[in-house]
Amino acid sequence: MSDEAIKKQDTPETSSGISRRGFLAVTASAVGAIAVSQIPIISTSGQNASQDHAGEGGDSRYKWGMLIDINKCIGCNYCTYACQAVNDLPEEIEYNVVTLETTTNGDEYYLSRPCLHCEDPPCVHVCPVGATYVRDDGIVTMDYDLCIGCRYCEVACPYDVRRFNWKEHVEPNQFSPEFGFPEVERRPRGVMEKCTFCEHRIDAGLERGLVPGVDEAATPACVVACPTGARVFGDLNDPHSPISEVLAEVPAPIRLREDLSTSPKVFYIPPAGAETEEA
Repeated sequence: MSDEAIKKQDTPETSSGISRRGFLAVTASAVGAIAVSQIPIISTSGQNASQDHAGEGGDSRYKWGMLIDINKCIGCNYCTYACQAVNDLPEEIEYNVVTLETTTNGDEYYLSRPCLHCEDPPCVHVCPVGATYVRDDGIVTMDYDLCIGCRYCEVACPYDVRRFNWKEHVEPNQFSPEFGFPEVERRPRGVMEKCTFCEHRIDAGLERGLVPGVDEAATPACVVACPTGARVFGDLNDPHSPISEVLAEVPAPIRLREDLSTSPKVFYIPPAGAETEEA
């Protein structure tokens, strides 16, 4: 199967519009990912390596999530460029992927896909050294000092949002200053990388009394950069946060590949008029 085919969604052959299963089926590689995720990885300490960072990072009072309104996305890629500027990424590495998709009735829409920060992330289960782990606030993040570049997480991720750093990045950031300035240290060659919901902004913002999702300095760069307000961020534990208020008004928000039981913390408002029932 080609890389392009892996990235495309499965589309039911019958239905006047996109079905729920068709929209959720982002990648056919998920079956293999789930199979890999069942392999127990044991660290040298005799414990599951994915538990090495248990209880580390973030604040358990919060549970960060994002909502993307597909109807508002215009495919400008500002979210991608802002992410590359703030996270100091080379042009070939995109934490956030925007693709043009088509419903079964021929309507086109843009699907924007960051890391979905799963409640039960396959990438964490397969990491043999505990380099990928879930913070107390639900953010799936990386310990780059531990990463050995085995790329197991890349294979296990059913959403194709893990990135391998093939070379040392020494060139100036081509997305700065137009889309922002680098805010984190560049990662070394040979490690896996991923979206972290701009955890550095969240953590620093909370220390300063800012509210992620409300105050721009404490909010992921992709959310701040969106010119149409297609992205909403906030604390899923707070019923008055921006994301909770929007989710309360959306009749049927969906998450990609819910059939995999990964429970992503990125929600979508599907294309207007699209069928969202199971095919």
